[in-house]
Amino acid sequence: MFPTLETERLILRELTEEDAADIFACFSNADVTRYYGQETLERLEQAAAFVELFARNYEEKRGIRWGIQLKDSPDNRIMGTIGFNAWMPKHRRAEIGYELHPDHWHRGYATEAVSRIVAYGFDQLELARIGAVVFRENQASQTVLTKLGFQQEGILRDYIVQDGKSYDTHVYSILRYSSK
Repeated sequence: MFPTLETERLILRELTEEDAADIFACFSNADVTRYYGQETLERLEQAAAFVELFARNYEEKRGIRWGIQLKDSPDNRIMGTIGFNAWMPKHRRAEIGYELHPDHWHRGYATEAVSRIVAYGFDQLELARIGAVVFRENQASQTVLTKLGFQQEGILRDYIVQDGKSYDTHVYSILRYSSK
């Protein structure tokens, strides 16, 4: 059973085929994909394939991805996604990833969603470490992570290729027991 999570303003829920258009709206926007390590989508079918990939990753315990929906959304549309990639239950670690459509930037939604799934990761998935890989130029995401207690650990040189160019990334993490 896929977990549905809530925050004060958001519902984090399982993605369905009906969400493909909203996923396409995010990933076809160059402002969203510029710091994602993902080429900008050109066809709706590509977004539908994302839904299938996310479902398969969850079934195989390699990742879990939620749709981010406003609680007061009259049509249950999502504004982005959030989840864990590179989930390794044996090693009790995963990497967090998220994106929001630009219409919803600068309202605290990313911070609210990240905070909720970090708690879920530690409390329900029993993770010991949650990491994040962030383009050095992505100041907004770095601000979200540091606000929530993530610490920068270092730089991965030429780690992600975007539009044919290699980029350095920052590595962040938060530990379940930060006293270590």
